[in-house]
Amino acid sequence: MKKAQSDTLGFNPQKDIVYNKLLPYADRLDDESNEILGKIKGNLARAVQLREIWPGVLFWTRKLSTYMRLYGRKFSKEDHVLFIKLLYELVTIPKLEISMMQGLARLLINLLKKRELLSREDLELSWRPLYELHDRILFSKTEHLGLNWFPKYGLISHALTLLFHFVCYSSVENVLKTLVKSCRPYFSESATQEMLDEWRPLLCPFDVTMQRAISYFELFLPTTLPPELHHKGFKLWFDELISLWVSVQNLPSWEVHLVNLFARLSNDNIGYVDWDPYIPKIFTRILRSLNLPVGTSQMMVPRYITNAYDISHVVLWVSSLLGGPSKQAQAQLSGLFNSIASFFHPSNHGRWLMKLMKLLQRLPASVVRRLHRERYKKPTWLTPIPDSHKLTEEDITDFVESMMQPVLLAMFSKTGSLDAAQALQNLALMRPELVIPPVLEKTYPALETLTEPHQLTATLSCMIGVARSLVSGGQRFPEGPTHMLPLLMRALPGVDPNDFSKCMITFQFIATFVTLVPLVDCSSALHERTDLTEVEREMCSASAEFEDFVLQFMDRCFALIDSSTLEQTREETETEKMTHLESLVELGLSSTFSTILTQCSLDIFKVALEKVFNFATTNIFETRVSGRMVADMCRAASKCHPAESLKMFVPHCCNAINQIAVNEEVLNEEELDKELLWNLQLLSEVTRVDGDKILPYRSNLVQILQLTLRLKCKQGYTLACNLLHHILRSSALIYPTEYCSVPGGFHQPISDYLPIKDWGRPGDLWNLDIRWHVPSVEETSMAFYLLDLILQPELKRLQRFAQGEQEMSRDDVLQSLTIVQHCLLGAGGLMPPLKGEPIPELVRSMVNLDETLLYTGMQYDESRENYRDAICNVMRQLLHYILEHSEDDTKSLFSIIKIISDLLHFKGSHKHEFDSRWKSFNLVKKSMENRLHGRKQHIRALLIDRVMLQHELRKLTVEGCQYRSIHQELMRDLLRLSTSTYSQVRSRAQNVLFSALGTYNFCCRDLIPHVLEFLNPDNSSVTQQQFKGALYCLLGNHSGVCLANLHDWECIALTWPAVVRSGLSSAMSLEKPSIVRLFDDLADKIHRQYETIGIDFAIPADCCAVAKQLMITSSPTPEDPVPSEEELAEGLKRQEVKNAEKYKQLIGDLLDCINNRNMPWKYEHIAIGFLSLLLRDDHQLPPPAVTFFVKSLNHDSLYVRKVAISALAGIMKQIKRPHKKVTVSPSDGMVAGDRTDNKWLQYNSSSLPRTQQDWDGCVFVEKTHWGYYCWPRKLSIYAPLEEQPKQNLTRDEMTEREQIIFDHFSDPVFINQFIEFLSLEDRKGKDKFSPRRFCLFKGLFRNFSDAFLPLLKPHMERLVADSHESKQRCVAEIISGLIRGCKHWSYSKVDNLWEVLCPLLRTALSNITIETYADWGTCIATACESRDPRKLHWLFEMLMESPVNGEGGSFVDACRLYVLQGGLAQQEWRVPELLHRLLQYLEPKLTQVYKNVRERIGSVLTYIFMIDVNLPYTQPTTSPRISDFTERILVQLKPLTEGDEEIQNHVIEENEVGEQDERTQAIKLLKTVLKWLIASAGRSFSTAVSEQLRLLPLLFKIAPVENDDSYDELKRDAKTCLSLMSQGLLYSEQIPMVLRVLQEIAGSSSWHARYTVLTYLQIMVFYNLFSFMSDQKAVNDVRALVIRLLEDEQLEVREMAATTLSGFLQCNFLSMDAPMQAHFEALCKTCLPKKRKRELGSTVDTIPSADLVRRHAGVLGLSACILSSPYDVPTWMPQLLMDLSAHLNDTQPIEMTVKKTLSNFRRTHHDNWQQHKQQFTDDQLLVLTDLLVSPCYYA
Repeated sequence: MKKAQSDTLGFNPQKDIVYNKLLPYADRLDDESNEILGKIKGNLARAVQLREIWPGVLFWTRKLSTYMRLYGRKFSKEDHVLFIKLLYELVTIPKLEISMMQGLARLLINLLKKRELLSREDLELSWRPLYELHDRILFSKTEHLGLNWFPKYGLISHALTLLFHFVCYSSVENVLKTLVKSCRPYFSESATQEMLDEWRPLLCPFDVTMQRAISYFELFLPTTLPPELHHKGFKLWFDELISLWVSVQNLPSWEVHLVNLFARLSNDNIGYVDWDPYIPKIFTRILRSLNLPVGTSQMMVPRYITNAYDISHVVLWVSSLLGGPSKQAQAQLSGLFNSIASFFHPSNHGRWLMKLMKLLQRLPASVVRRLHRERYKKPTWLTPIPDSHKLTEEDITDFVESMMQPVLLAMFSKTGSLDAAQALQNLALMRPELVIPPVLEKTYPALETLTEPHQLTATLSCMIGVARSLVSGGQRFPEGPTHMLPLLMRALPGVDPNDFSKCMITFQFIATFVTLVPLVDCSSALHERTDLTEVEREMCSASAEFEDFVLQFMDRCFALIDSSTLEQTREETETEKMTHLESLVELGLSSTFSTILTQCSLDIFKVALEKVFNFATTNIFETRVSGRMVADMCRAASKCHPAESLKMFVPHCCNAINQIAVNEEVLNEEELDKELLWNLQLLSEVTRVDGDKILPYRSNLVQILQLTLRLKCKQGYTLACNLLHHILRSSALIYPTEYCSVPGGFHQPISDYLPIKDWGRPGDLWNLDIRWHVPSVEETSMAFYLLDLILQPELKRLQRFAQGEQEMSRDDVLQSLTIVQHCLLGAGGLMPPLKGEPIPELVRSMVNLDETLLYTGMQYDESRENYRDAICNVMRQLLHYILEHSEDDTKSLFSIIKIISDLLHFKGSHKHEFDSRWKSFNLVKKSMENRLHGRKQHIRALLIDRVMLQHELRKLTVEGCQYRSIHQELMRDLLRLSTSTYSQVRSRAQNVLFSALGTYNFCCRDLIPHVLEFLNPDNSSVTQQQFKGALYCLLGNHSGVCLANLHDWECIALTWPAVVRSGLSSAMSLEKPSIVRLFDDLADKIHRQYETIGIDFAIPADCCAVAKQLMITSSPTPEDPVPSEEELAEGLKRQEVKNAEKYKQLIGDLLDCINNRNMPWKYEHIAIGFLSLLLRDDHQLPPPAVTFFVKSLNHDSLYVRKVAISALAGIMKQIKRPHKKVTVSPSDGMVAGDRTDNKWLQYNSSSLPRTQQDWDGCVFVEKTHWGYYCWPRKLSIYAPLEEQPKQNLTRDEMTEREQIIFDHFSDPVFINQFIEFLSLEDRKGKDKFSPRRFCLFKGLFRNFSDAFLPLLKPHMERLVADSHESKQRCVAEIISGLIRGCKHWSYSKVDNLWEVLCPLLRTALSNITIETYADWGTCIATACESRDPRKLHWLFEMLMESPVNGEGGSFVDACRLYVLQGGLAQQEWRVPELLHRLLQYLEPKLTQVYKNVRERIGSVLTYIFMIDVNLPYTQPTTSPRISDFTERILVQLKPLTEGDEEIQNHVIEENEVGEQDERTQAIKLLKTVLKWLIASAGRSFSTAVSEQLRLLPLLFKIAPVENDDSYDELKRDAKTCLSLMSQGLLYSEQIPMVLRVLQEIAGSSSWHARYTVLTYLQIMVFYNLFSFMSDQKAVNDVRALVIRLLEDEQLEVREMAATTLSGFLQCNFLSMDAPMQAHFEALCKTCLPKKRKRELGSTVDTIPSADLVRRHAGVLGLSACILSSPYDVPTWMPQLLMDLSAHLNDTQPIEMTVKKTLSNFRRTHHDNWQQHKQQFTDDQLLVLTDLLVSPCYYA
């Protein structure tokens, strides 16, 4: 097949769409595709060489993507490579608009999608252009200043919108990421090293750049290099990054990216990376990432939830770790599922459930994908998996077994059974014999139950998932098929009119199974054939029941229909249409029934036909609900075997209709006879069969049509029109006529062909043998005969009416229109498209922009009349007549709009029908596909459906049609309708208009002036309705084109000023809320969708070189000529003049509008909004606009002032003079942290630049991350001052724009007013520090240095002294702008500045209030961001003076610390000296009395110790270290650690004079330390475990046991602290340390401490589960500790120990082994001392004896074992229950424990008691029943 094809094509196609070869006209397609491809190659290459991106390149790249949708990758390898190279060059053009970039990127992604087609030898791409593109867009430097607008959501493409968005990518970001993903395999071998050099210097863990660098690594690092290049690939970075990952404990936001990178690495290189040492760590972190709730009081670190791992990557990683020699991963995976299995139980529910379900659903799919890759996929150039690491049969079995328990639990989950069903589908592909039996066990009882319908729906949807594996049997599960009939028969009662969801799932279930199995009675084969296996014999005898099944199913359906007739389901008053639910049932019923009949043998079919015919003809149904269902069943029958069915139905219906219609008056009745309607409906449905079968009944049908089309009753003639439509349609279209699961049907005799062999057989793509219906000559002539007979006279009548020659009532007009519409719908495929002259000169282009025509199997007969043109002419005349004479006849107008829409687009199928079919095709494919074997092994019916969809796709591809005169006229008519009087007419017409706008090339440009005419203020005849209609036309609908915002200068220059000017129109009234809302929506949509439109697009020379090659490749050789020299020169010239002029003109127009005195304020605001969108970073704003914005700073309106502030910040950036940089190359070391070579960057008070000379000699590095991890190859720093642009220019040296700003800001009146406005409050209590104003001031002081300082200084002094929040906020914004703006000032200026600022800041900090402290914090933090600390030494020294001095009360102290912390935190690791000084200063003050100061100090300490990290390859820090600090703290806490008495919170009155004792001081100190521990839990990277452990004993002492919030702060904090510490991630070497401490505390005298040890242990072990389990000694220690505490003298501790033990058993951390069981049983047998008779009244001795404790311990141990398996009954359980029951009458507390245990056992096992009973012997059951049934009181 391939060979023959390459001969006709002239090349070997890369990978074309196979379904095209099965179309009835397949032989024409090769020539057609070659012609189209040749055009695309030629024109695309020409457009690139002529440098014409728009429209040329965009038009032809869109054609290329359409070509790929229709033919796949049907081009030669060399073309493929050239297309990719060309697009790669285009996508990375720097000045490209975002939406163009997105369109090209999508096409490029599509070209690169199948990476097996091109190997690394064929193609190499460089990574840097992509990185620059990514950086430019996602980390844009000018976007926040409003110089670059990106739309807020997925983009709508250019004026040629695509018709099908099959894949809707959302945002720009996703497109870019997918693009990098697709290009990654082709990066060169040196790329890895280059990337590491580029991004390693950014790895500073305290800085945001860390996130950026790691996400770049995740996105760009190639992982598919061949093994011989691994030393140039992942081996360069693997050890470094994995050790970083292992050492990070507190889940920073970049950890997720690392996990994604590792997952991809392991998936691409299975068997080449040794993961074994990391496996326990990997699984521990995966378990932590699920955020499951453990223990009683749960405090979550919020960061754990937001930064949790992405499940899809986790799944990929896990499935790649399986297998291999060590088998370690499978053991851990089983451990993981065992430990979380109980969370899947349906009674558990929480926000974590979605994650668990996702894990469950994705993991089997991922393993199946891997198996497919190992065993079935064709080998490609990608590295194969080595044999040693392939999954063995044993691996698969282990995997499936480990997953079964959770999946079976999840079947009944609260989130629905869909996830479980998908998991089962994939598991059953691998091991049907393990998966299907347990599901069947759950299904059979569920089919019997009547009381729990949810069980039925859940089990059926899971059975649908495994249907294919069940029916096809195979050697693994041969008995599978024998279950099929029992299942089908038992499912029948599910067709139940009272339970909708049950009904639908039953239909789906029956349809799924029947599709897979031919319903043929093979029982006769038992006598004839001798070669059958046992199972086959069983299947044969069972198949005798098929007929029974079909008939019973029909009975059920008839019952369903009877109960849903209109009279039964609703009152007369209600609607007559079907409700949504009814239509779903109708759909389910008809599709299931037609599936059954398709799969029947002829014998069964005849019986069914007889039955359905009798049902339909002996009853009369109403035509709305039940009638539709019955008619559908009849239609299904006649579709399967048309000849037999029509023979019964057509004569019957025709006779019935003729008999009733004999008497004339029937024809004029308003309400027709029910019987007539019903027969008409039946007839109209059964004729939906292939056309050649209808031909024999032609005369009967025509006679019926002539009789019924002129009925008076609307319902009657509509049914007649349907009949007409169906007859025309079935004789005019191409479609397959059967969808049987085996080609050729099941009609051969049993002796030659045994249908049971075909159960579950997939269709064979190469022998599909589709039976096509292609219209024959007779059918076509019948269709035209009908049109001549019926359509012609209707058109004539309407035309006479439109010319005023004949009167018609409205009903008559409507009836005629309905007939016309149905003729068009039925025969649309036979009518050629509308003719007309193309409209020239809509756009100027040097490339041809022709439409491509596709052949869809229709030869139009030119000799016959073209009815499309005829209908079009009549409709236009009629439309104009109605609009002039009776505009209120809206029904006719609706009908005309519908007809116009079909005239334009309809060629035999509608887009929305196609979309829903495509969707349902994909759903069915998913639910029944076989991902394991792949290779398109779908069922035959699906494959036929897919071929049909391919045919429809060709019919519907209308994109890029030429815009002709006839279209122009119709569009004008639609526009007239869109602006007519009635709103419903308007909105329908607008929808048709919008879809037409997307279809024809460039027609928007033709239409816009006509729309704008309605908004023109000089046009006085416009009505309000027209005005509104025109606005809606501009607004567009949510999916289509928005005319107001086409990405094109010519259109925007027309529409924007027109929208603003419409404010002067007489039709506009601001009183009407609907109009105001329209303008708001319009402005809002433009703001949301606008993106900066490009002004110059230069296509680089490399691009043209690739295009030249494309023109000369053969196969198909392009026919278009190579552009000549003159053309090339012309192309270059056109590109230059194009856009800058229009840009200036648009701004001028908008300014004119704004300056118009009469313009209402609303429109002024809209115009100003438009202006602000026009700021850009490559063209400065024209001076008049700059003047306008500067003046607007003092506008009366707040909105205008806000826009002006943002705009001015952008303008400052535009006119900034560039500063010169020089590069230096620092030394290179491979250790991170504080080293000698980065020491000079750090703050050192002995060598600060305090003189002019020092300042000039100092090298400033502004960005904080440089130099921490390693130095970049080339570090850019600013050149010395004398080489920089001159500061303090005189006015004459400035540019025009600078002068405008300078003049205004030098004017004291202007400044007064400006500051006055800035210091007003906007919304009380909601205002925050405004970054926009900060940018404005920063720009002012950067561009004009200190020119305006003298004017501003008095204002700042005044504002600082005023304590109002808005005044303080204003001065904070100015000050931060000043500090950041003085970056390049000379030393003397900076020194003067600080002399002004320091006193101001001191005043500000002493006046600080609760409202303003956040603003001052932001101010200082913003000022210090990305600045060298040595430049700001004045500020730091001032802030360090004495933050906590008590002046102004505790609040001011806390605020000063907050402000200082903001500044220091921005400086990260570069100010160790300041951190040391601060710590020294704070240490004596840690015993603060005030809570707010304590909390703030705690937070500051976190930042001080933040730099002390435990990361690999990192030097110990020179900043303060936690260990030294802890030492000093512990000394002061001595009084608390030594004493034994309880620690109370001592609240000391303020006024007590004198030194308090050490103990009180220690308590206060402890409070602050707790605040620090709590604050650092979520912020630091690594936890200082060893230091925290020394504080543990103290915390255990204090933490309360009960959950009670009324405790004092100290106890609450201690408890929170323990909860957070216990969740921490431990390194394996830390585990023994922690256990030692816990063992020590367990021996303490306080039972509170002993109790808390247990709760701590529960959480710690679960959150570090696999790290513990991989260390046997630790497991034994934990077990010993728990068992020791079981025998504690305090009852509460014992009970907690039992709970802990039960939890550990439940998550399989400990196992219930024989020694443990024996130990508990021995304890239980401890004898109790006899009860001495006590005298009444004597004191009862309450201390329990040691024996009682031991006996209780044993009972608790048993109870823990029983409670540890709440949802099943393991083998050891019955015996334990018996042991336990012996203690029911022991003394308290034993009796209590036993009762609790038994009641819990009863509660958790009650649901499935029928199954659990099997585990017990009869004697045990008797005892149990006695125990569980409470005794009667009256006995």
